[in-house]
Amino acid sequence: MSNIYKALQERILVLDGAMGTMLQAYKFTEEDFRGERFKDYPTPLQGNNDLLSITQPEAIKTIHGKYFEAGADIIETNTFSGTTIAMADYQMEDLVYELNYQSAKIAKEVADEFTAKDPHKPRFVAGSIGPTNRTASMSPDVNDPGYRAVTFDELRIAYKQQAEALLDGGADILLVETVFDTLNAKAALFAIEQVKEERNIEVPVMLSGTITDASGRTLSGQTAEAFLISVSHIPLLSVGFNCALGANLLQPHLEAIASKTDFAISAHPNAGLPNAFGEYDETPEEMGEQIEEYLKKNLINIIGGCCGTSPEHIKVIANIASKYKPRRHSELVSESH
Repeated sequence: MSNIYKALQERILVLDGAMGTMLQAYKFTEEDFRGERFKDYPTPLQGNNDLLSITQPEAIKTIHGKYFEAGADIIETNTFSGTTIAMADYQMEDLVYELNYQSAKIAKEVADEFTAKDPHKPRFVAGSIGPTNRTASMSPDVNDPGYRAVTFDELRIAYKQQAEALLDGGADILLVETVFDTLNAKAALFAIEQVKEERNIEVPVMLSGTITDASGRTLSGQTAEAFLISVSHIPLLSVGFNCALGANLLQPHLEAIASKTDFAISAHPNAGLPNAFGEYDETPEEMGEQIEEYLKKNLINIIGGCCGTSPEHIKVIANIASKYKPRRHSELVSESH
């Protein structure tokens, strides 16, 4: 358990890049998504990337391996939409446990292979817990501001199921990411605390919010600092931001929290902002230059990539990160005893 804390003290840890970007290159068809097992499933399944952990496990395995080869210390499981709430779109709520378990198992197998090859650089698996497609603190109906599409308790139950399956499959860390609504995140963190208590275990938890636009706020209206304050009662391994913005636009928000917390700070920005076709153009070198600014300012403990990033981006980022010392903070010292 203290392994990750030890590694964090020694160096800046590198998180992987985008799973979706890599999967797009495979150009999987509806048939590929279905595989033999879901050949006659009543709903269209194309686009359900989490399902590929069951129907195309070799592709998922290959992608994880590429990120480790590029220098990643931590890979994320292919479970961004792995809750009953998000899987309702595909009528696959019953598969949630299996999807998370299999995704974590695949990632852990690859991580163990790489750790065995180079025991001085242990590799870790972060169970990816996405925000779901509902929001607990805002109404989806402009005419009924009091309405909510989901309750705190529904989220808690869904997140708890996901967290249990990820841990059963071998995840070392739980990563609650792309948080656009802090109330959703609190339900996830509450669920994880329940699992820890029931199983009498410690689990490192990473939390990553998303600043949605130039307003510098999350979708539910919080500034970076407010987001940090509202989750600081939970013992987190790291807090940070991912997605929505490129590295340069994310920097001021990292600066806003880096001096105000003892948690490790993480960032996995997009490869710039999307172009007119929704694609990301920033080259690994361009992104690397911007990320080097974080490191010069001593803002970061964990760095990776989100939308549009590939193993090429992670390789450049890992090379740059290896030249810098991690941001110092007291939490790690007390945790690693």
